[in-house]
Amino acid sequence: MQTETAEKQGTLPELLGRNWIALFIVLLVVFFSVVARSFFSFDTAQLIFFNGTEVFLLAIAELFVIITGGIDLSVGFVMGFATVVSSKLMVACVALGFSPFWSILAASVVTLLIGLVPGLVNGWLVACLRVPAFIATFSMLGVTHGISELLTQGIPTKNLPALAGDIGNGSFFYVAPGGAISFFSRPQVARGQTVLAIIPNMVIFAFLFIFLFAFILGKMKFGRHLYAIGGNIDAAIRSGINVKRDLIKAYVISSLFASLAGLSYVMKYITGKPDAGANMLLEAIAAVVIGGASMAGGSGTVGRTILGALVIAILETGLRIIGMQTFMTYILVGVILILAVIIDQVFPNRNR
Repeated sequence: MQTETAEKQGTLPELLGRNWIALFIVLLVVFFSVVARSFFSFDTAQLIFFNGTEVFLLAIAELFVIITGGIDLSVGFVMGFATVVSSKLMVACVALGFSPFWSILAASVVTLLIGLVPGLVNGWLVACLRVPAFIATFSMLGVTHGISELLTQGIPTKNLPALAGDIGNGSFFYVAPGGAISFFSRPQVARGQTVLAIIPNMVIFAFLFIFLFAFILGKMKFGRHLYAIGGNIDAAIRSGINVKRDLIKAYVISSLFASLAGLSYVMKYITGKPDAGANMLLEAIAAVVIGGASMAGGSGTVGRTILGALVIAILETGLRIIGMQTFMTYILVGVILILAVIIDQVFPNRNR
């Protein structure tokens, strides 16, 4: 009887430890809803995901590397590099006579291909030359930042096709007064009438890739290999896993998601800036750690990482709505990160 009571007493703390992120999200929503009554709305929910698109993508970039026991410090400036390359290519394609649509498509595809190179180099340095991930990716941070500055000469890229902004700031479908639905194109209505926009395009863009790679990480052999490498690299080698190949893949995927974040930024803000993602490295790593992944490697999931990124997105949007300064986000993210580490120490098996 005493044993059963003890087990029940131990169950609640374990339950809270495993699900503290969801509880924290609920508390954040309640707090901002009380402070700003306009916060609790469908539009705000969409705004949170729209504002957090780049953080979601960069968090997944970090997750794949952190699972292996590494880290990628270059994701913020790879994102900035992608904004510069894609925006320059869009402008160049339009100047060559391509239509706006084909200019955007061609620039996006080429940017994603070029964006794989930093990850390929990072992976080769870490896996083949055994350069510490911190040094390899920190060096790539400098390289991508420098190239971006050379390409822009300190001036953000402008004069992108207007269609880029229409796509980046548009939604999947719109509901006009009377219930008429229009896909991808905002319907023309009389002045004073409201059109309901449903699911921003960039959110769909981001989560298509996130869901795809969540499946790869959770259901495919490659994902199991990454967890094995992060858990015990020597054991992974002895079990026949091609560690070098899979490590390179992890860093290439990280670079891919950073480039996707850069494309999202260009579409939303219609410009390319070398420092577009400079302040997002802390947020990306924090999202992964808040989501329960261990910096030692071997653990972490896409779902929990998205929850970690959602905490940051809610904070940023909520603070803007109540009129607080941006730097408060960094302070609060740092505090939450410390809280996540403490919880991980108290409940080391909370994600198993």
